[in-house]
Amino acid sequence: MLTHLRRLLEMIRFSHTLFALPFALLAAGMAWWKNHQEGIPFRWLDLIGILLCMVFARSAAMAFNRLADRKIDAENPRTSGRHLPAGLLSLQSVVWFTTLCAGGFIASTLLFLPNRWPLYLSVPVLLFLCGYSYAKRFTAWCHYWLSAALMLSPIAAWIAIRGEIAWPPVLLGGVVFFWVGGFDIIYACQDAEFDRDRKLHSIPARLGIPVALKIALASHLLMIGCLFALWKVAALGPVFLVGTIGVALLLAYEHWLVRPSDLTRVNIAFFQVNVVISMGLLVIGLADLWWISQ
Repeated sequence: MLTHLRRLLEMIRFSHTLFALPFALLAAGMAWWKNHQEGIPFRWLDLIGILLCMVFARSAAMAFNRLADRKIDAENPRTSGRHLPAGLLSLQSVVWFTTLCAGGFIASTLLFLPNRWPLYLSVPVLLFLCGYSYAKRFTAWCHYWLSAALMLSPIAAWIAIRGEIAWPPVLLGGVVFFWVGGFDIIYACQDAEFDRDRKLHSIPARLGIPVALKIALASHLLMIGCLFALWKVAALGPVFLVGTIGVALLLAYEHWLVRPSDLTRVNIAFFQVNVVISMGLLVIGLADLWWISQ
């Protein structure tokens, strides 16, 4: 049983929840800070709800992605060792896991009551997240469907706590959108030739790796622009400003690691650098909120 659970978590790369969760928590931190200014008390149920919703939504979407792509993964040497094509997990068990996670996500939105918006939006959000799995079958811009799915995390966290939409979570969502879109393009460079052969769509497959890396760089420059805009609009302090400069340096390092003629360090750029960016932004964002509240 434990082995089966471990394989399910490995299949969905549970540890990669670190990419999106920090942005949801940062948006929640800004929402709680605003609530505090307005005399609205903190609710532990909101924090628990955000954590559960993030884990269940991402797990459902990733498991669905593995189901949708199992035949493609079996043909790709880079992904043929994944759990479904390798026979480490059965199709039925992954279907059940996906269904349970989807149900867990919808049920977790009840923790935000009397705010009903998370419940009303839960099914449309889940459908959008799972829809990404088919995007590369018809559009080269599939990377930005993924980034749009992840950008929902800070916006949804703000709505769950505040019951409204505002510029700070939208700009933070823009940060996620351009950040994820850029690094997913870099990651997809590994499969450019395979995607062309199988008539799958991606920016590297359609435009070539050199152009794709330039688009990824432009996307990350826009991310930095959104970070500066967030700092200005949300009236954040010097800690966040210094952190934004640090993120810009890390992104410069990420693009230095990956060259059109050398993709051997893509995994370093994708996993290590991006985890530092996401966790770092959460830490500096919360530290900045503490700083300016003193």
